[in-house]
Amino acid sequence: MTDPAVERDAAEAASAFSHPPVAPDATAAYGEHPDQIVDFHAPRGERAQPGTARSAPLVVVLHGGAWRAPYDRQHVTPFADFLARQGFAVANIEYRRGSSLPHQDAEGPVAGRWPETFDDVAAALDALPELAAEALPEADPRRMVLTGHSAGGHLALWAAARHVLPQDAPAGWRLPAPPLLRGVVALAPIADFTVAQELGVCGGASAQLLGGAAHFAARRPYADPAALLPTGIATAVVQGRGDIVVPESVSEAYVAAAALAGEMVGLTLLDGVGHFPLIDPAADGCAVVAEEISQLAW
Repeated sequence: MTDPAVERDAAEAASAFSHPPVAPDATAAYGEHPDQIVDFHAPRGERAQPGTARSAPLVVVLHGGAWRAPYDRQHVTPFADFLARQGFAVANIEYRRGSSLPHQDAEGPVAGRWPETFDDVAAALDALPELAAEALPEADPRRMVLTGHSAGGHLALWAAARHVLPQDAPAGWRLPAPPLLRGVVALAPIADFTVAQELGVCGGASAQLLGGAAHFAARRPYADPAALLPTGIATAVVQGRGDIVVPESVSEAYVAAAALAGEMVGLTLLDGVGHFPLIDPAADGCAVVAEEISQLAW
């Protein structure tokens, strides 16, 4: 007998991935590696003011895919285009992900690279205001919102917490002051590594990202959003109650950790919704995401 939750997840994934990739309006490099690039989508729709400098909030998208190499930014280009059609300027960041060859006792492609995945996210965000000014003058980096899905939700939360990283964090990661953000909207994020590992989320991807189980405890304080609180940055989490990829208990653990640290994190739980509708322009969950971003950005 088939599992209805698995069937729904497959149908939702098929819908999210059915949209053809959308070409960006501009692309810029923030480093020399082929994956160190940012795609920009110009704002459109009723809110857009073409040709007006700094007229639109800048939404930064960090894609998911368990930090694994086979999953790149192309699968979220329809989502980026959807946000652009809501009047946002959009920056879709690529970053180095795991090797496509199994290692570290993994059964398939390994998740992430330590420290390169984090190096890239930090470098991209540091370079973004200057890149956007040249590639997309309509973008206003003073009204920046980070969003990311799944593993990208983790990276968005991490990027907003760089100012509270330990003092001995790798070079280029830690900021001396909070980043200039309107906020973060994390979508089904892998936001608590301890809980994610206990549940085996994405085949133990969190430990792979940190270089394997032998490094998990030592590196977690530098990488786990649940260990980097409070941030002082407005944060909202959107999560499907029917998510079997990153279960809602992972988001709930992060929200609870924030509360213990004296910070309130918004949590929107969507009934009858799994993992992928949050980035599917054809799904109602995607409209909820756009509204959450709007509340921070405008």
